Amino acid sequence: MSGKNDKENLSCTHCSVYNCRTRDKQFPGFCLTTKAVDGHPVAEDIEEIKRHLQGDDQDAVIARASAQIEGLFYGKLSRVEEIIEFANRIGAKKIGIATCAGLIEEAKIFAAILEAKGLAYYSAICKVGAVDKTEIGILEEEKVRPGNPESMCNPILQARLLNSQNTDLNVVIGLCVGHDSLFIKYSQALVTTLITKDRITGHNPAAALYTAHSYYKRLLQPKK
Repeated sequence: MSGKNDKENLSCTHCSVYNCRTRDKQFPGFCLTTKAVDGHPVAEDIEEIKRHLQGDDQDAVIARASAQIEGLFYGKLSRVEEIIEFANRIGAKKIGIATCAGLIEEAKIFAAILEAKGLAYYSAICKVGAVDKTEIGILEEEKVRPGNPESMCNPILQARLLNSQNTDLNVVIGLCVGHDSLFIKYSQALVTTLITKDRITGHNPAAALYTAHSYYKRLLQPKK
């Protein structure tokens, strides 16, 4: 963890110039665009990545499709529409849906939208397998409702099921923190997120950041 005065570990959140974005100012001395990491000039990585993304493999197609959607539809399309546009531009024909059980109705609506737009889909809910949490070492008091059957989330099985269907692009709908990490780790297809779960803010986690100096000021209090 770097402090404000730890010059060796200054990074992008310490910046107020953002010349990497505007290219009309000077890069600060600690800028990651210009520095060397472990003696290796970042400039070499920049050139290597640029050449890589000028090619025709999947990474290049994805990078260009993403930039095109940003440029052509900036502020015009919803996230749902952007995902559909992205799928079309990368040639994805079958979309996997990895959904939380708590957002299954939203997943059903998204599936209907995909179908209306001519895209095939296959879905897997987080509780697939119906394995009780106690079977992986969770204590009864650690359940949401202690003393009751409570299936664990199974993101690895979700990924395997979607892998078995040869999906071209997988979409996360509200998987829990950490479960989404496991799903992404085991998904063979590219993954993007439609909904990020936040039960407290109505699935708008940025709200806690916007109110960190007021309603959520506890977030900025030092750890005891």
